[in-house]
Amino acid sequence: GSAASVCVLLYTGPLSMTARARLQTMRETTDGFEIARRDLEIRGPGEFLGARQSGAAMLRFADLQNDQWLIEPAREAAAALLEKYPEVVMQHLARWLGAREQYLKA
Repeated sequence: GSAASVCVLLYTGPLSMTARARLQTMRETTDGFEIARRDLEIRGPGEFLGARQSGAAMLRFADLQNDQWLIEPAREAAAALLEKYPEVVMQHLARWLGAREQYLKA
């Protein structure tokens, strides 16, 4: 909005290196998108299809930040393969996802 705002952060020490990095980001910028980008860098993307919200991602071949340009072509290729070879694709997905097969319908 057009009104100015203030953010006051209170904490008790000692601070972890992660907490220090987050506070440094808040000192350096007020841009919410930049803060979110740096937080993603610090904590990692976690799982999109699971309960974990931070840490190592399930993605094994792509880095969500550096490989964004790959996401749309990969989605299109996956849709084309699914249309042409649905049984084979579903077998591979079930094998890869294991007990997380419910995510195939997500």
